Amino acid sequence: MAQKQSILGRIAQLAKANINSLIDRAEDPQKMLDQLVRDYTNNIVDAEQAIAQTVGNLRLAEQDYNEDVAAIQEWGSKAQAASTMAEQYRAKGDTLNADKFDNLAKVALRKQMDAESEVKQEQPMIESQRVTVDKLKSGLAMMKDKLGELKSKRDSLVARQKSAEAQVQVQSSLNSINVLDPTSEISRFEDTVRRQEAQAIGQAEIAASSFDSQFAQLASAGDDIEIEARLAALKGGASPAAAIAPTPVTPAIEATAAPAQA
Repeated sequence: MAQKQSILGRIAQLAKANINSLIDRAEDPQKMLDQLVRDYTNNIVDAEQAIAQTVGNLRLAEQDYNEDVAAIQEWGSKAQAASTMAEQYRAKGDTLNADKFDNLAKVALRKQMDAESEVKQEQPMIESQRVTVDKLKSGLAMMKDKLGELKSKRDSLVARQKSAEAQVQVQSSLNSINVLDPTSEISRFEDTVRRQEAQAIGQAEIAASSFDSQFAQLASAGDDIEIEARLAALKGGASPAAAIAPTPVTPAIEATAAPAQA
């Protein structure tokens, strides 16, 4: 009985446990939940064994009780039969057999009373065992519910932990993507090219604003004016050769002394 009470006490204690409070107080909730799952599983096994034993004892007691109830009826019937036979013999004047069957009726009545006494003693014990079995079954059902809650809490916690670790890893990868991602190099190269293009544009503007560039523009403009003038001269009937050809240069001839004749 002490073992039953111990199991019953453990079931009641575990069934009333506040899982959320235990998780809040735990340094490592996952390890704590794993340990609780193991404890609950082991205690459920113990509780099932205790309940099975208690139920078995209850069923045996109920069988004994039913047998004693049946014995009460049986011995009552035997006492009635013996008493009837005794009266029949007494009616015939056979007092010897009449007394004999009266004694058998008394024995049957004694057995009936013993069975009734057994029934009276068994009734409270059976009721107590039934209450114990009901409490054990109720506690076992609560423990199984708690075990399911524990497993759900543990699985949820593990999933959240893995998700958090994955997010940390992704964030770490994103933080280092400028080093590992080749597109970041392309962006830097593009910035370099744009700076070079800007420098070239600036240099072109500086060159265009220089004096040499301005004089080159004037010479180019003079050539354009000359071309327009010659075209107008051609249209006016001037000879293209005269308009275009430069005046030939006559080379100077130096006079040399003639050799004296002999």
